[in-house]
Amino acid sequence: MSRNKDKYENNNPRRQTVFLSSEDIAAGRKTNWQAVEITGNVRNLSPSLWQFEHLTALYLNDNNLLRLPPDIGLLVNLKTLDLSSNKLRSLPAELGDLIQLRELLLNHNFLRVLPYEIGKLFHLHVLGLHGNPLGKDILSIYNEPNGTQKLLTFMLDNLTENFY
Repeated sequence: MSRNKDKYENNNPRRQTVFLSSEDIAAGRKTNWQAVEITGNVRNLSPSLWQFEHLTALYLNDNNLLRLPPDIGLLVNLKTLDLSSNKLRSLPAELGDLIQLRELLLNHNFLRVLPYEIGKLFHLHVLGLHGNPLGKDILSIYNEPNGTQKLLTFMLDNLTENFY
């Protein structure tokens, strides 16, 4: 018997959660969670995550995500999305499909630009952009009083111009 048995056994009940077993999925069962937190040096997200359309909060902060798949747009009921402290260099345009979002935290990534589609997030009250190498035009608007709303308007105006 190993002397380090306790070192490798996982006694943390937070880490013993399974989304759905294969039997549950086969039986057509759904989860009723409102929020999911995935942290801890994660580099890739399971495609099964995008099936949880009922989620209202998704915490993906403090990982090593390099990209966010366009499938994020399937989570249309999200009100809170925390992507802080990852390694994101860009964001998918589909982020603009999350029109229920009230809080979008993108702090401490490697974002140089934002998709104009975030201008469609009319309910957004909190936008965290600190610690990103964004362009001066974006940061100057963002740092103004009521900067989040001004930035969303700027992005929406530029989105419509790019459609024509």
